[in-house]
Amino acid sequence: MATYYDNNTVIYLNGSYVKTADAKIDLYSQTLHYGYGVFEGIRSYRTASGDTRIFKPKEHFLRLEKSAAAYNLPYNWTVEELTIATYKVLEENNLQDAYIRPLVYAPANMSFNLNTESFITIQAWEMQPFLGDKLLRVMSSSFQRPNPRGFKIEAKACGHYVNSIMASQEAKAMGYDEALLTDMNGYIAEGPGANIFFEKDGKLYTPPSGNILPGITRATVKEIAAELDIEVIEKLFTADELKAADSAFFCGTAAEVIGWESLDGSRFSGDWNGSLSRKIQQAYKERVTEKIAAEASI
Repeated sequence: MATYYDNNTVIYLNGSYVKTADAKIDLYSQTLHYGYGVFEGIRSYRTASGDTRIFKPKEHFLRLEKSAAAYNLPYNWTVEELTIATYKVLEENNLQDAYIRPLVYAPANMSFNLNTESFITIQAWEMQPFLGDKLLRVMSSSFQRPNPRGFKIEAKACGHYVNSIMASQEAKAMGYDEALLTDMNGYIAEGPGANIFFEKDGKLYTPPSGNILPGITRATVKEIAAELDIEVIEKLFTADELKAADSAFFCGTAAEVIGWESLDGSRFSGDWNGSLSRKIQQAYKERVTEKIAAEASI
């Protein structure tokens, strides 16, 4: 199992910086028992100039606030104070290339009444490639994404990820690297923790919002594509259409941009190294590490 902390690790907990070993949570928390909480996944990087930079903290903390509102969790923190707290956590733990996990969790509440308060923690740990660094062998999952009429699907809520864990574990038990889930109508939705794009005839395609979590990395990929004059089309599509693609990739804060080798054993026809998808992958890495900005200043 991965090691996320040791006896010297410091986290942010409700306005204070405490050692993980000394942190406590109420075992009657509604979040622990029912998964009723919201969180974010954020990345920080050592930039080309040697500085530590959190990638898009404003967007992440605004989404955290929206997720809390969607699930009726009281929220009393600002983007500025949480960004400052996050940089402090990174500094206290001597981290640069890190994964950051803010979590808003509920108090002790075994009823289904509205909560009148919430708590927050920010944790960080050294980040290794979430899905590795090789092209992925992806499997169509037997699990589907939750019905948007049953959940606030646009929120990043703790309980949603039981679905993600089950799909990912199923794929890995079958010898694949990761799963691909459909929506309730059988159209391609997303991975357990990442959005999907595929390339066909010089264009990129991705599922529309509505049945997916529209990720911040997904938005960044669209920004990069616009800058590179690559057309992005949002549409519903099936697994058969996806298998006919030239290339495909997952994108997410943890996954970054990671290409696929195959779907259900069916390899993609294009050369990954010469693909637009690979070009997007390289541009994304340069953006998060601020490589272009550093070179421009030389």
